[in-house]
Amino acid sequence: MDKFKVLMLDAIAELASQKLRTLLTLLGMIFGVGAVIAMLNIGDGAEKEALKLIDSMGVNNLIIQGKQFNSDELKEVRQDSLGLTKSDVAAINATLPFVTGFTVEKYIETHSLYSQEGKSDAVAVGVNETYFQLANLSLSQGRVIDVNDIKKVSQVAVLGADVAKALFPNGQAVGQLLKLNHVWLEVIGVLQAPQLNKDEFQGVKLGGDRNRVFIPLSTSLKKFSSDKLASELDVIKVSIEKTYSPILASKAISQLLSARHSGVVDYDLLIPSELLAQQEQTQQIFNIVMACVAGISLLVGGIGIMNIMLANVLERTKEIGLLRAVGATKQDIKMQFITESFVISFLGGVLGVVFGLLLSEIIGFYSQWAVTWSMSAIVLSLGICMVVGVSFGAFPAIKASRLNPIEALHSD
Repeated sequence: MDKFKVLMLDAIAELASQKLRTLLTLLGMIFGVGAVIAMLNIGDGAEKEALKLIDSMGVNNLIIQGKQFNSDELKEVRQDSLGLTKSDVAAINATLPFVTGFTVEKYIETHSLYSQEGKSDAVAVGVNETYFQLANLSLSQGRVIDVNDIKKVSQVAVLGADVAKALFPNGQAVGQLLKLNHVWLEVIGVLQAPQLNKDEFQGVKLGGDRNRVFIPLSTSLKKFSSDKLASELDVIKVSIEKTYSPILASKAISQLLSARHSGVVDYDLLIPSELLAQQEQTQQIFNIVMACVAGISLLVGGIGIMNIMLANVLERTKEIGLLRAVGATKQDIKMQFITESFVISFLGGVLGVVFGLLLSEIIGFYSQWAVTWSMSAIVLSLGICMVVGVSFGAFPAIKASRLNPIEALHSD
């Protein structure tokens, strides 16, 4: 232990005597380790964010959205298909055994939305009683829409977090009244704001529930007017059994809807689990590219260590000869130079970890990407840095140990 301590102190003193050269050598390792840390932190953050986004859509859900057409196209489409309807939902629920639940949405054309305390440009949507459960939404106040609200065509509303704040800035929304177009509604609940950093995932809009007003589906259909050519429903979300393949389920639903819509594909069918697979594939490509960049940086850092150690051996040839003359063995010389490589690698690795953590936070701040710190990433990158540094320092150390003591003492 004492011998190792002496070697470490000698190595530190030697490197400190060449501050600029040591600093330039350290930079290669710092950038390499920093790149690895930033890559792993961003990759890990992106994966967790993707899982959170998918969870907001429901991994076991399939989402059927009505397509948007211009007026001429819509007239043509409506000759063969009525668009998404409650009958479609009933047919899916009755004929497909893997379906465990469903929910629907009907968008309301909103002209005005205000209360006694404020106004909002929020979107209003009619939903059924299962919407909130399938969308994984939680309440912060009151209750959600239930079966009785649907049956009684109740004039009630559940507010997203943002719209509640806009209409009722004092914080107490439940029991208050708001006016949506020409209809007065009583607020029965307020939703918690979903903790999402993105508003969309793979092109699918998310997080819009924060700025939505939810009313019973029956109320939206009977008390609010809509375009004559508009479909009865705008979105159908179907929950399937966890053990059933979403791909097979989507094919079955597509065949059923195609038959009911006379072959007109006037809807899009989204599979959240497939979106997750696409995200993972994209992330994997990103990780490979970043790993190559980080590997090259570490390789350059390793070459830098080899270069400075070879220079040290050349400059200290006479010192090596003197040490051999007073009894130092080849192993002693080799350990001295390997220890110097170890010290450089360790310092470069530690500073690289700090640089990587700062770099990942800066990237996350300006890009709005999710970033998480991973202890395994720190240990892995530090370990790779040590292996690379010591490996590239081994050759100069071996070369130094094999110098002839007499020739070394007579060298210039």
